[in-house]
Amino acid sequence: MPYSALDISKYLISKTNPEEGGELLSNMKLQKLLYYCQGFYYAKFGEKLFEDNIYAWQYGPVVKDVYHSFKNFGSNGIPLAVVDKIATLTVNEMKMVDEVFNYFNQFSAIKLMNMTHSEEPWISTQITNEITLDKLKNHFEKFLTA
Repeated sequence: MPYSALDISKYLISKTNPEEGGELLSNMKLQKLLYYCQGFYYAKFGEKLFEDNIYAWQYGPVVKDVYHSFKNFGSNGIPLAVVDKIATLTVNEMKMVDEVFNYFNQFSAIKLMNMTHSEEPWISTQITNEITLDKLKNHFEKFLTA
């Protein structure tokens, strides 16, 4: 059963490790990681990783509930203290989220915004409208290997 995007967000936030030189996630960067997690997971397994819809906003894909939950941090990193509970993910879910985090976390929030702006799901969706699961699947399945 899919989680809420906030559940997946808390898992992603928990993966940051500032004590070892890791950088806290900003809301913008978190939004882009959620987009990539949902896109790759849906393309590979045909199921949603989380229930929430993703919308095309001016600065890229956004999950509204997550945005509003963390907007008070502005462009600053979201502190680990917000993680009160981490969802128990299946092996496939954890593997996919970890792979997305390990690859895309190397990029800045602005770089990720620019990347998403060049991708078909965002380009083909009017601002404020939902980026559909079909658009995500059609885009991300091209990058998966069997």
